[in-house]
Amino acid sequence: MRQAHKILATYSYKPARINKGYTDRRLYVNLTTNVIEERAIDPMVKEKFTGGRGYGLYYLWQAVKPTTHWNDPENELIFCAGPLTGITQYPGAGKMHSVTISPETGVPVDNNGGGYLAPYMKFSGFDAIEVQGKAEEDVIIFIDGNKGLATIETAPEEPDNSCDLPEVLHEMYADGAGDRKNVSVAVSGTGAEHSLLGLIHVSYWDAKRNHTRLKQLARGGPGTVFRDKKIKALVVHFSGTTPLINNPADLEPIKTAGSRMNKEILTLDHTHSRMREIGTANTVEILDKVDVLPVKNFKFGSDARTVDIRSDVWFRLISQDMPDGCWLGCTMSCAHGIDTVQLKTGPLKGQKVLIDGPEYETVGGLGSNTGSFDPLFVAEASFYCDYYGIDLVGFATTLAFLMECYENGIINKEITGGLDLHFGSDMDALELIHQLGEGHGFGVVAGLGVHRLKKLLAEQYHANADFLNDIGMEIKGMEVSEYMSKDSLAQQAGYAMATKGPQHDEAWLIFMDQVKGQLPTFDDKAEALSFFPLFRTWFSLMGLCKLPWNDSEPRDNRDKYTGMQAAKIPEHIENYLLLYKGMTGVALDLDGLLAQSKRVYDFQRVFNLRMGHGTREDDWMPYRGMGPVTEEEYLSREERYEKQLTEAAHVDIAGMSLQQKMAALREYRESQYRQLQDAVYTRRGWDADGVPTLETVKADGIDFPEIVDLIGKHAHKA
Repeated sequence: MRQAHKILATYSYKPARINKGYTDRRLYVNLTTNVIEERAIDPMVKEKFTGGRGYGLYYLWQAVKPTTHWNDPENELIFCAGPLTGITQYPGAGKMHSVTISPETGVPVDNNGGGYLAPYMKFSGFDAIEVQGKAEEDVIIFIDGNKGLATIETAPEEPDNSCDLPEVLHEMYADGAGDRKNVSVAVSGTGAEHSLLGLIHVSYWDAKRNHTRLKQLARGGPGTVFRDKKIKALVVHFSGTTPLINNPADLEPIKTAGSRMNKEILTLDHTHSRMREIGTANTVEILDKVDVLPVKNFKFGSDARTVDIRSDVWFRLISQDMPDGCWLGCTMSCAHGIDTVQLKTGPLKGQKVLIDGPEYETVGGLGSNTGSFDPLFVAEASFYCDYYGIDLVGFATTLAFLMECYENGIINKEITGGLDLHFGSDMDALELIHQLGEGHGFGVVAGLGVHRLKKLLAEQYHANADFLNDIGMEIKGMEVSEYMSKDSLAQQAGYAMATKGPQHDEAWLIFMDQVKGQLPTFDDKAEALSFFPLFRTWFSLMGLCKLPWNDSEPRDNRDKYTGMQAAKIPEHIENYLLLYKGMTGVALDLDGLLAQSKRVYDFQRVFNLRMGHGTREDDWMPYRGMGPVTEEEYLSREERYEKQLTEAAHVDIAGMSLQQKMAALREYRESQYRQLQDAVYTRRGWDADGVPTLETVKADGIDFPEIVDLIGKHAHKA
């Protein structure tokens, strides 16, 4: 196939030597002009934005205007690595980070995903790759890090699905079969072309299975931007990975941190999270037990049928004793797969395929939240979301919303083109995935996502807009990830105040708040919503996975620490400070770590403001995520709700009708949320409208003239 490629641009370079985790170079690619060039990373940018997501946000800010739309040529798609990306001594160090203007939200969206692309990009000489402009036809951006060569070449014959395309590319760009492990690709699929829910897959070669494996940059539609630019693939080839390739300042602290973390995982994981056996799906029955598993569009938090999709079911299906790390040296090894599942539908009907995972989000989203408790449906639906390049979480939450609309008579078979979308309609749900992926039928409508569907259903089918807003689980235009947050005020705020939209990777507080009762006061919740988003932001600056931090735990952690301090896992924080010192030679304490994160976090909030969002009204949770929208929901937890009304809200419910009690509960819960907003904004150094104050950005060191002017205009307007 490569013989059919036409080379549009060629760039030769001398790969920059990595020094203390950095190359201090970025590769700029313009697909409109076919320009490829190296650009230096300014020392100021390195000092203030650290790496990874910070670099992506800064250079995206430079590239776009306040009026830039996601599909404008000047929008950039930026792939970024951090100073710890690619180390092999500590688990979870292979993370790629992407930044772009989101098709769903209109503001910057950042994502992180595993695979080998970020390490190979860095080893090839670049801390970031910026892609701007639009190609006239499908192209492949290829970087050979050993030869110091980058090209833009047409791709007229390659497959257009995310199952076959990575296989073809690993063979096409490898120097023989034994070299396929030295290739990593970023690809998407036809579902990204036909929807706003497109994801980007990042690959690595699974030598045991003799197959490519995929991890995802998924939320907010980065794959839609990828395909709008007519990128067929980004391919990086690099051979020669070594444990010292990042040239750390001092290897000993890195070895110390890695040794104790790897020992902890290898000796304790089988009794703790079972990440090496099941991965993140280990929590399904735990979440069901504590009323947090989303069921039927987040109406409920548990279901008797969860036994059919609990973790032990997945343990039996997942291939055990396989090398399931998505980067070298990751002893957590949570990237599981179900081998040789025979598909029942779609273009690969009857074929046996490897199905990724599943992750917890897969089970909670495509399973219980759509009313399905068939593990084989969950597996097949997950496969086809990957096959077509569709964000699984975004689609699952959209599907659950459409199913509730169907059961309420807002849509019907005439509107859906014959699809029965009752909860649990598995075969029709699969057909909807195929329609979305192939760009026809009601699938094109579903691909708009919940935010735009609410408007469409209200305007075209005269549905009750208030009801749609209450049950439509999206914030800022992005679908909510798969945790039922009704009884966790901290998780509600964690979702609603997240910078990019309601993805739990920023603030996952539901266990601390709802299950363990570690955040009893507004101040406790506000403190958690200050610390944990910042600490998690740091992973995105470094190129690290968060799972080794909080999905593993030292044996004595709960003996030494209690409450929020135990949840921080101090020994793991010490590990990260050791890693940073060992790599960069700079001694960092926890306050210094949080300061690095806060600078980037506040910058992203101001970036949202620049794009016309980023204020208090954007931080609101749909009421389905706060409390019961329907009588059915209220009655399912009647005792709990009435206890809160009488004991916490001090409401005399004697003689009140069901509707009156529901209204009183809503008033109380929304009031509680507003009070938490106030407490969080104060703690973060933001004004009452949720905008970082001038004093805050000065303390951060990002009081650039444009930011000062932007904050001043907002303050004057307010």
